[in-house]
Amino acid sequence: MARTTDSPLDGQQPEGAQGGKLAGKVALVAGATRGAGRGIAVELGAAGATVYVTGRSTRQQRSEYDRPETIEDTADLVTAAGGHGIAVPTDHLDPMRVKALVDRVAEEHGRLDVLVNDVWGGEHLFEWESPVWEHDLDNGLRLLRLAVETHAITSHHALPLLLRNPGGLVVEMTDGTADYNRDNYRLSFFYDLAKSSVLRMGFALGQELGPRGATAVALTPGWLRSEMMLDNFGVREENWRDALERFPHFAISETPRYVGRAVTALAADPDVARMNGGSFSSGGLAQVYGFTDLDGSRPDAWRYMVEVQDAGKPADAAGYR
Repeated sequence: MARTTDSPLDGQQPEGAQGGKLAGKVALVAGATRGAGRGIAVELGAAGATVYVTGRSTRQQRSEYDRPETIEDTADLVTAAGGHGIAVPTDHLDPMRVKALVDRVAEEHGRLDVLVNDVWGGEHLFEWESPVWEHDLDNGLRLLRLAVETHAITSHHALPLLLRNPGGLVVEMTDGTADYNRDNYRLSFFYDLAKSSVLRMGFALGQELGPRGATAVALTPGWLRSEMMLDNFGVREENWRDALERFPHFAISETPRYVGRAVTALAADPDVARMNGGSFSSGGLAQVYGFTDLDGSRPDAWRYMVEVQDAGKPADAAGYR
């Protein structure tokens, strides 16, 4: 997705969406301005859900990202996809703002069926392969607050509402599976700590929610063709393959809608409790549930990372999507 006006999130309900399987369900996607959060919100809408979308970038004011995507745009895309999108500006580091958000959901709908903790905000804060003693300390600590504290605050306030009805689902969004992150250093001390902490959140919430009739998982997309990634590579969704000459492993990349379909498949699964506390990827869940990305493929990025990219082999996505 390069821009809101021409992204693959615009327009008609996508082929392969879940139809109305989530009609009557209420979801909160915390951090839905862009990227995976937007893709998840739109796919939940395509399945018929009411989706509260939150973030700090609005049509009136941009966050420090200073990018054009807004939560209102995401809400409009949710509604266009077949759901009901509701944009609520929220700083998830502010407990009172988060409490007010959850109180609003409770007042307007009396239930919360799906909580997606996708707040991140750290792209401009971490320094690749910079050891902790050289990394800017203020930026590193800010990254941890945005990536970890926001999730804890949101869960603290939202989970009592989610537990009012059995079968609720919490999705902790991260980067990397538990297996991959256990064996691989992830860019920097602060990035590694943040993403591994969120993985552990999915497990810990599973222990607390499982006995109470709800499910929690940790979920990662693969190499995401987010708005920022496409801009960094100088391409748009329509011509993303033009980046392969410079970044050949980008061939395994996926749209944000792919991980959105993973969340929707989990939310629509009556036996989702069997996944409780687990760590999953969009590509792995595609093999379980049978959904595809927008182009009909099933990218399996983390298997590709291990078997091709990290193994030093030439880029070749054949057999991995």
